[in-house]
Amino acid sequence: MFTVYGMADSGNCYKVKLALEQLGKPYRWVEVDSTQGGTRTKEFLAMNPNGKVPTLQLEDGGFLPESNAILYYLAEGTPLLPADKLGRARALQWMFFEQYSHEPFIAVARFILRYLPENSPRRAELPRLAERGHQALAVMEQHLARAPYFAGGAYSVADIALYAYTHCAADGGFDLARYPAVSAWLGRVRAQPKHVPLG
Repeated sequence: MFTVYGMADSGNCYKVKLALEQLGKPYRWVEVDSTQGGTRTKEFLAMNPNGKVPTLQLEDGGFLPESNAILYYLAEGTPLLPADKLGRARALQWMFFEQYSHEPFIAVARFILRYLPENSPRRAELPRLAERGHQALAVMEQHLARAPYFAGGAYSVADIALYAYTHCAADGGFDLARYPAVSAWLGRVRAQPKHVPLG
């Protein structure tokens, strides 16, 4: 059985939970509060020296960190990963996009507004985060205006990766009403079998 070391309110951890639930794989969840130093303990750093959640404990006792690497590992050989070479590359394309062009802005804006006090100096970052986050959402909107999903024409780990922080982007101050194709895609993802909510 897999063990997930994660934080329930984290979108990156939610990706792993959603994939495991939809694949019907048994797992144990160990809550680790990174906001209270839970990822900086000696015990956690022995599992993941980078000190971040999620971290997946494999069935052989090894550990695999990084949410999108975990997604790819779990999806191998399942309908959540396209069977053809280009489809798998497209899934990776969007998973890289999520980590480099989406998550650093949408998720960080959510973190600042959700977890930091109103007088935090980090609030000064919000205009730039909003600008870059909207750029990412515009790229997604353009793609989803002509395709129902992000890779191979079907629901995949690319959709799980992007759904995690997009569906709660309002927490970071993003108005998704500006993006009708993205909003329709969110509905399609929510309608997938065995969907579970964040948290």
